[in-house]
Amino acid sequence: MAQTVPRTGLAEYFRKDRVSARLRDVALHVIRQSGPSTMRTSRSQIAFSRRCAFAWIWAPRQYLGPRAAPLVLSIALRRRIRSSRWKEVVEPQPGRYMHHLEVRDARDVDASVRRWVAEAWKDAGKR
Repeated sequence: MAQTVPRTGLAEYFRKDRVSARLRDVALHVIRQSGPSTMRTSRSQIAFSRRCAFAWIWAPRQYLGPRAAPLVLSIALRRRIRSSRWKEVVEPQPGRYMHHLEVRDARDVDASVRRWVAEAWKDAGKR
């Protein structure tokens, strides 16, 4: 069954869900620490780019309800990182791997995640 997209956008959703908003702020901090980037907010996600996009955050609960992860951080890398931490890793085009991390607690965004985001930021400046 298809999910009905709420009429409110992501900004409104974050105003209502404090857990998702707090985790968004944690992810934003890590992304900004990587270096300068452009941020674009749409109704369903926040995307960060340099020469090309390298990171996205979105709130699955907005669509899937309270049992879903409060936040997902997705990063694009030139290599696949093999880790059980990723909810999913896909290769949408040759040599570009999308890694999706469910963030349920601020501790999920640890030193490894900071390194991976920094690598994605660096890769995005080369494309």
